[in-house]
Amino acid sequence: MNPKTIALGWACFSLAAATTALAAQPDRLKQIETSKTLRVCIWPDYYGISYRNPKTQQLSGIDIDNARDLAKALGADVKFIDSSFAKLVEDVTGDKCDIAMFAVGITPLRQEKLRFTQPHLVSDIYAITTQSNRRIKQWADLDKPGSVLVVAKGTLHEPVMKSKLKAAELRVVDTPAAREQEVLSGRADAFMTDFPFSRRMLDNSDWARLVSPPETYHLTPYAWAMQPGDDAFHARVEQVLAAMKRDGRLLANARKHGLEPIVAK
Repeated sequence: MNPKTIALGWACFSLAAATTALAAQPDRLKQIETSKTLRVCIWPDYYGISYRNPKTQQLSGIDIDNARDLAKALGADVKFIDSSFAKLVEDVTGDKCDIAMFAVGITPLRQEKLRFTQPHLVSDIYAITTQSNRRIKQWADLDKPGSVLVVAKGTLHEPVMKSKLKAAELRVVDTPAAREQEVLSGRADAFMTDFPFSRRMLDNSDWARLVSPPETYHLTPYAWAMQPGDDAFHARVEQVLAAMKRDGRLLANARKHGLEPIVAK
């Protein structure tokens, strides 16, 4: 067969495949308009962000308020769907929700799988140890021989601390609760977290002590995440977020939950 004919055939096949893939992508704005529902993935254990009170079962946090503002702007009601950082990519790309709104850190690995909005928060990394721990007195004590630090699997702290630590032992546990138990039991010296979760520990645990870096350690921008593609949906969400920044709604939502210091400008 003529090579030009083969090349032309492959070109037509590739174009048809691309057209089919594009057509297969859901029109989320149309779906939301029809269903009057915005499906939002959250991690319900994220204090100040998307937290479900275990006693009242009520949700609160900046991204709970932000999700309601976004849904209102889209003419819809919001439906919250439980997720986690470990399941984030699977849930978003598997169409379990339209958007993930629980202060998702923008990392290179996640950017390969997800599409992000502009950042709405920016946080450094902090450590939580016990009031009685004698090994960890300041930030410099964390990365020393004999120190044991803990991170939760799937969080941004896992790859960051793996690359940063030189002398300390790093343990990766399955859940944030397990991370806290390692420290509380004395099996680890400290666990690594961010500004919002550190607020939870200080507000609710009399054993917890915050260890802050003396200067910037590793800033991570947080944003909302969605499935790649569907430019119209992404653009509309960006438009709403930009408006919330301009008119003060984002700042007001942050201030309500003690997160004003980490609002992205």
